[in-house]
Amino acid sequence: MNIEHLKLFVRLASTHNISMAGQELGLSPAVASSHISKLEDNLGVRLVHRTTRKVSLTEEGEAFLPHAEEVLSSVDAAKSAVGVGCDSPIGTLRVTASASFGRLHLVPALPGFLDRYPGLKVDLRLSDSMVDLVEGGFDIAIRISELKDSTLIARKLARDKRVVCASPDYLIKYGNPAKPQDLNDHQCISLIGLENWTFNTENGPKTIKASGSLRADNGEALRDAAIGGLGITVTSNWCAYEQLKNGQLIKILEDYSLTSEPAIWAVYPSSRLIAPKVRAFIDYFSEYYGNPPYWEQK
Repeated sequence: MNIEHLKLFVRLASTHNISMAGQELGLSPAVASSHISKLEDNLGVRLVHRTTRKVSLTEEGEAFLPHAEEVLSSVDAAKSAVGVGCDSPIGTLRVTASASFGRLHLVPALPGFLDRYPGLKVDLRLSDSMVDLVEGGFDIAIRISELKDSTLIARKLARDKRVVCASPDYLIKYGNPAKPQDLNDHQCISLIGLENWTFNTENGPKTIKASGSLRADNGEALRDAAIGGLGITVTSNWCAYEQLKNGQLIKILEDYSLTSEPAIWAVYPSSRLIAPKVRAFIDYFSEYYGNPPYWEQK
């Protein structure tokens, strides 16, 4: 059974499109279609229903999929076993990350990473939506959260310290809140889904429901809105460290830390052995960010 045929089938199960699945593996639509047909011939069953627009798995295809994924996982583990200690991993590394963090702190580091590992290629997908690593065929994801998914293996790259801030003009016009409760009288702009801001106070945790004229699904957008004077926001140091240094944003409520303790994680699917290309990525970016990370250094 051809391993490349299995890789194509697994990608096809996710994309439901032969051309797209083939393109991700460097195959033309005709070659990709031929590979699926050969796999079906080898097994003696039809794995996919083909239409002019998309394909779907047959009942036999659904039953075969987890076994194909297991075979590929075993092959990767076997390759890792003989590649441990290799100074120059090769192949394509599929990485996903949030749009803001990827643009600010992944892309600028890639030239150095690829210079150190010339045998690697990086397929980088930036999205603020949560991506399924296995279904998407990704080797690694950069996630910023209080990680709770036990089905994944994660390595902490850096802490994600968050601060409350506003522009100087806003604070001059509306005043500087002295305690968390004062935020109820201010314009608070927040990430969608993260409107509850919980602070550590001398009387225990205090939660404020952020309310204002703007919500957004992107941290850079909120940062820029705060710079424009639209209100007070919670932002990550990695997102706003330059603006905090140059005075476009001012930290407030510094005596009341936020209770959440998110971090920046390199996450990869559970496996007995870590692939050399994944290990190279994690080690490089952990070193690149530093401890403390460069965006927290004065």
